[in-house]
Amino acid sequence: MLEAVARSDIIFTCVADDKAVLAVFETLSASYTTAKLVRITKDKKAPFVACPVFGAPAMADAGQLVCVLAGRAEDVELVNPYTAGVMGRADIDLSGQAPSKATLLKVIGNTFVLSMIEALSEGHVVAEKSGLGVETLQKFVQALFPGPYTAYSERLRSGDYHKREEPLFSVDLARKDAKHALDIAKAAGARMKGVEVADGHLADAQKHVGSKGDIAGIYGAVRLESGLPYEN
Repeated sequence: MLEAVARSDIIFTCVADDKAVLAVFETLSASYTTAKLVRITKDKKAPFVACPVFGAPAMADAGQLVCVLAGRAEDVELVNPYTAGVMGRADIDLSGQAPSKATLLKVIGNTFVLSMIEALSEGHVVAEKSGLGVETLQKFVQALFPGPYTAYSERLRSGDYHKREEPLFSVDLARKDAKHALDIAKAAGARMKGVEVADGHLADAQKHVGSKGDIAGIYGAVRLESGLPYEN
């Protein structure tokens, strides 16, 4: 790795959690981690640009990520040619702002995904138990909420959330994001009750299937507490 870095002008890192990313940077020499990375790179006289992304692995493969860039404007400008139109379909440009602002947006933005899956899970369970039927609910979601809502609704309906060999987004990482969000809210004097509920269901899914569980396992947890099997 050191040999590769020595020949590089721009170094991109994409790893799972705070411990891993710090290990990478400390080998070379949440918003807290981003601030620490800024200090590490500054000590090595290297600029740092935060660039968290929104999008599942399939979107990354297709170059359809949404990239959030923050740091000194002149440093962000160096990274721009590799984001929109290459790695992603769009940039959220926070040039001139602290790199930690990009991380903050990423954490808060991820709570929207948690809330979406929680709402879909509850809706699917009530549709099944009330006699409406999940197929009818799926038609409603497709008609009114195309895009991520429809995609996740189909993952629930089809049973993809429990059939995968490997999670699309692991329950462990989802709980890590939830914890970061709850910590940020608490420090700001606010509360995210929806995230608390979703994290509780993630904990139940984690207990039921372990680390191979997927973020969409929220549905299985809602099913369990409603008297249905985890798997549909």
